[in-house]
Amino acid sequence: MTSEALITIIMPCYNASATIRDAIASIQCQSLSDWELIVVDDGSSDDSPALVRAIGEPRLRLFTQPNQGSAAARNHGLRHAAGRYIAFLDADDSWSREFLEKMLHALEARDDAVLAYCGWQNLGIEGGRGKPYIPPDYEPLDRSEVLLGGCRWPIHGVLVRHRAIEEAGGFDERLQASVDYDLWLRVAPRGKLVRVPEVLAYYHHHEGEQITKNKLSVALNHWRAQNKYLEQHPDEARRLGRKRVRELVQGELLRRAYTCYWNRDLATARALFRMVMRAGYGRPRDWVYMLPALLPQSAHAWLLRKRDMSIS
Repeated sequence: MTSEALITIIMPCYNASATIRDAIASIQCQSLSDWELIVVDDGSSDDSPALVRAIGEPRLRLFTQPNQGSAAARNHGLRHAAGRYIAFLDADDSWSREFLEKMLHALEARDDAVLAYCGWQNLGIEGGRGKPYIPPDYEPLDRSEVLLGGCRWPIHGVLVRHRAIEEAGGFDERLQASVDYDLWLRVAPRGKLVRVPEVLAYYHHHEGEQITKNKLSVALNHWRAQNKYLEQHPDEARRLGRKRVRELVQGELLRRAYTCYWNRDLATARALFRMVMRAGYGRPRDWVYMLPALLPQSAHAWLLRKRDMSIS
């Protein structure tokens, strides 16, 4: 059955016993049934593999490997994938019932398209920050500028042609975060992008380890992915111009630094501020905020406390 599947879904798993059954259930209830699911257990120390085996789904294959990270786990799955199309779902996320059907319809409607993306919603976030989001249609826009500006869709919000991922070389296992962003930078130039303007994917925030909670690792690996793209596409870098490239690369580091700064994640903000300063980027008022990052952290924290007291 799996050897003839139209879509291969790849799910890396690491200590996901609390969530993986729900994630797999959202696949099993898909309106389109022509799929295979490859779960790659990345060295879990809990009973995740046993839970997966107990599901008894004939379209599911389980592989195991020593802990090597999500990029290696997804590449492991890709090596065994039979589908013409590839989708990725993490072991703690979920899809709408019509995700596969609607994404496939959009991608198959255009022979020149390599990737379809949809809207998504973050669940489990307090403060009203989990509103449904439908991204714009990026196809008519400047491809390099759009993609360098940030990761435009989550990994579980896309359906991709298998051949496009193979031609791009799969995931870069040297990265610890932003591995999907790095892949999209290499896949997207190979064809058209198709938007499905509906919320079909759900990201579940929860207690425990999630790579997106490590703001410094995500920022640094995002920066590395951007620089890889610029090195591999020097003509695009020249076309965009030095000023615009710096706005997209160093400017993104600065934006993330400010976010951490205002959230009082001082250690991350200081590391990112120092990177921005080394690049000689920023306006004079930015340097007012960045320069204290050169002080010992205790002195920087003291200045912030004094500032906060003066405001209150």
